[in-house]
Amino acid sequence: MLIETEKITLQFSSSPDNFKMLYVLLEQLRKLFPMHDETAANMELVVGEAINNAIIHGNNGDEKKQVFITAEILADNILSITVTDEGSGFNYNALPDPTLPENIENPTGRGVYLMKQLADLVVFSNNGSTIEVQFHL
Repeated sequence: MLIETEKITLQFSSSPDNFKMLYVLLEQLRKLFPMHDETAANMELVVGEAINNAIIHGNNGDEKKQVFITAEILADNILSITVTDEGSGFNYNALPDPTLPENIENPTGRGVYLMKQLADLVVFSNNGSTIEVQFHL
């Protein structure tokens, strides 16, 4: 982990055991940047989902592939967190709406929807293998 004054970078293999890096990141963010408890809770859910998706879906649990995270403060006290995997991406525009009656009982498919509800901004790039989430602090 690299910690600068206003930036944190992490890199780790796609082992499910490395999901715990979420808590390392959150601990450092709370030390560096004051935030409300609600923002911290939303960040935990959103970034946790992004890390989980990167490990399981993006990199298919391939421990030879890496997950990269960057967290930094932007203008106007906005915290930007970017999670990138080494997978081929996915069509983030074609995700089914989990709130529609035909999708309510699907056991998966709610993560991106949840992320969009809890973060102030969600942006996919790199064919879906990079996600940036932003939170106003």
